[in-house]
Amino acid sequence: MNQENKHSTSGVDVDSEENAQGTEIEVDEKNLPSPAAAVHEQIRLEGEKELERDGMALLWSAIAAGLSISASLMVKGILHARLPDSPERFFIENIGYTVGFIIVIMARQQLFTENTVTAVLPIMHKPTLKNGAILLRLWAVVLAGNLIGCACAALAFHLAPFFDADTDAAFHAIGMQIMEKNPTAMFVSGIISGWLIATMVWMLPSAGTAKIWVIMLMTYLVAIADLTHIVVGSVEILYLVFTGAIPWYEFIWPFALPTLAGNIFGGTFIFALISHAQIRNDMSNQNKTRNQQNTKKSQENGNPNR
Repeated sequence: MNQENKHSTSGVDVDSEENAQGTEIEVDEKNLPSPAAAVHEQIRLEGEKELERDGMALLWSAIAAGLSISASLMVKGILHARLPDSPERFFIENIGYTVGFIIVIMARQQLFTENTVTAVLPIMHKPTLKNGAILLRLWAVVLAGNLIGCACAALAFHLAPFFDADTDAAFHAIGMQIMEKNPTAMFVSGIISGWLIATMVWMLPSAGTAKIWVIMLMTYLVAIADLTHIVVGSVEILYLVFTGAIPWYEFIWPFALPTLAGNIFGGTFIFALISHAQIRNDMSNQNKTRNQQNTKKSQENGNPNR
């Protein structure tokens, strides 16, 4: 797709060297300084595409993700209710936590915590005010869509006769376990959760046919470590709000704001910054070598008797 067509369909144009030159982002590992650089550029290409998507398309995809991620609470709650109360139940029921992530990621739906890495790399590549505004637009639309989907799912779990009393009790217990954390614990565990999800995003381009296993592994770690995640946690806490177990403002504080800040900090300001820093150094050294070679060739061509 050429630049003109891309602009006319998306309405949003990310500032980048490739867009200015009308070229594609280089993702050929043979022409890049390291395998990590190839992964970086592949994620950056995906990030530019997400940043330039139509706002309504992003919103509907994010709402779908919010609905789909509710499968994590649903499966975990069903396993919790059906399995005997034993030490092994904890490790088995948390396998259910991974189901929502598998659905969302394999269906390519918009999940906020994925965008703390994917959409941030193009901004780090060229940190302009315009790119920053485009990133904030993406984050706002995707987070709003995720929360709408989560709220709809949580309300359906409460109102519709889908589940028996034991499963409803399991949903309540899962949500109340999160609410035992104070805001500081919400924030710190959100940082680790954001880091793990960012690591998963970084691993997926190299995972090949093992993508599902990578998703399961990383999100299972989030589950068994009892970490907070702004999207999955929203289904769990909004269920408590709709059932009257907690007042609505407790969703905002102590849960949502500290968890959101932690996820962003862990996914963006730690993982993405460190990952981008190593690749930027590789790319800078490659560009220096390439410029030196071009200068040498120009000098040789300008002095044929040399």
